[in-house]
Amino acid sequence: MALVAMNLDTGSVIADHVSVAATRAERRVGLLNRNSLEPGEALWIVPSRGVHTMWMRFAIDLVALDDLGVVIDRVEALRPWRIRLPRTGTAGVLELPVGTIEQSGTALGHRIQFERRSHR
Repeated sequence: MALVAMNLDTGSVIADHVSVAATRAERRVGLLNRNSLEPGEALWIVPSRGVHTMWMRFAIDLVALDDLGVVIDRVEALRPWRIRLPRTGTAGVLELPVGTIEQSGTALGHRIQFERRSHR
């Protein structure tokens, strides 16, 4: 299932092709089999408490959301071989191409909404 991630506070589209990693196997693999994320792509890991970039080949932007879709943590350009410990209340994590947080203006406290993608 592919989704669109919208920042309700800025009106910007954060990603228009969001893949979902909801099973244990999908969460375990995450982005490890990828060489990059293209602009507009993202991976929504749910549930997730924290993430690591061990064995990844590229840096990512990271947005942690609570169960209401409120941004409670954000990291720009998290490099490979790093760990981001969970913030209290994290329900899921959105992994994005580097530069997405800045470009979309996504800040702590903003609300992110996921919608089914109609087409690409």
